Amino acid sequence: MVFLTSIGMGGGVKLVDVEVMLSWASSMIWKGLYPILSLSKTVYQKGISLTKKAMKQVDFRLQRSPRLPKWDILIQQL
Repeated sequence: MVFLTSIGMGGGVKLVDVEVMLSWASSMIWKGLYPILSLSKTVYQKGISLTKKAMKQVDFRLQRSPRLPKWDILIQQL
């Protein structure tokens, strides 16, 4: 169970479980667009890192926003 609180312009939302988080996130809108959400239940191993060659293939698919390069990343499909 997740216990996070997100406080945005519209006030706070207590993110107590996955359903609440997905509902809250799906209600966000940016420039007239709603997000496309999917829940991944994949459990990933810790301590795994990519080789430089593999990371270049991933990095090639990333497009960073010039205005928010740290936060806004578009991942292109293969």
